[in-house]
Amino acid sequence: MKTTLRSLRLSWLAVVALVSGAVGWGVTLLANRLGWATPSLPLSSLLTMGVMGAFVLILGFQVLRWRNGKRDRPLNPILAARTVILAQAYAYAGAVLFGWHGGILADQLPTVALRTNLSVVWSAAAIVAGGLLMVVIGLVVERFCRIPPEDGAPPAGPGQTKRSNGEEEYA
Repeated sequence: MKTTLRSLRLSWLAVVALVSGAVGWGVTLLANRLGWATPSLPLSSLLTMGVMGAFVLILGFQVLRWRNGKRDRPLNPILAARTVILAQAYAYAGAVLFGWHGGILADQLPTVALRTNLSVVWSAAAIVAGGLLMVVIGLVVERFCRIPPEDGAPPAGPGQTKRSNGEEEYA
């Protein structure tokens, strides 16, 4: 059974990151003016992001091994579809975290010289890096799950995927 899904588009990930960055910047600006704490995740959230990333990669490597010829047992199509969807969701969540904490950094960086406690800045920078890594892992695992073109099938033109409507075939 083949599942047809839309592939991740970098332009949508960029839009998600920009919108969440603008919202993150605005909320941080408002919170600081009202005397509230900066709305950022703690550094311990990097552990959760890492565990989820390892889980997504493990599932992706299972599908990749099957796709590359280790077919001693059939691939569960539900597992493959869930792996693609999880990879895409992980990439979108990474884009949100990247944007939100990028907005926090944009608000906090102009006042770094005046601060004695830089924990919010370092925490936001670490989560921006973690969000970027989430996007990369999501894109890589999605690529793992793509079915290679059939032998003899007409090659897609430059910049085109296998289907003309932006859909991909996944394992």
